[in-house]
Amino acid sequence: MISIFGKYFFRGKNLGFTLLNRKFRHEFDKIKQQFEEHLQAINENTGEIASNFEYVNEMESKLDRLSERIDKIQMFLESSSGIQFAGKTDFDVKRLNRKEQEVFLVIYTLEEEKGNLAYEDIASRLGVSEHLAASYVTSLIEKGVPIVKRYINNRPYFRLDPDFKTLQTKENILQLSLDEFGF
Repeated sequence: MISIFGKYFFRGKNLGFTLLNRKFRHEFDKIKQQFEEHLQAINENTGEIASNFEYVNEMESKLDRLSERIDKIQMFLESSSGIQFAGKTDFDVKRLNRKEQEVFLVIYTLEEEKGNLAYEDIASRLGVSEHLAASYVTSLIEKGVPIVKRYINNRPYFRLDPDFKTLQTKENILQLSLDEFGF
């Protein structure tokens, strides 16, 4: 009798587990379908973000070229007609310590060779880590050195503001000596 009752009991238990298993499987399939829908939406958004990022980079490049053309036109007009255009000449830069001066000079000279710079360029030139180079650049910005920073492929690149660089060349605002630093 116990063996017969045991067979029916376990059989009923198996039927209950099977039914429960089906319900779980059905619920997990619904969750899986929702995750797949979310993944598809994320992939669509990622593609849209990537295309917008490329478009913004293209626009920045066009604006840079346009700015260069305007600068050339302005220089031509100034040289041929004697008309002086008002530019930003009131840069308020706090005094830099010796290391900041060295970093500034590295940026100033490397920019001539490479154009836009990355932290690794400064780090390799100074023999420091990229993190320390980034800290020095941040310190320069905080002290008023106009550094233009832009991101290309999620990597920061920077250069000196062209007006400031021209003024630094003409008037040595920061009172730096290239010989003192071995440049």
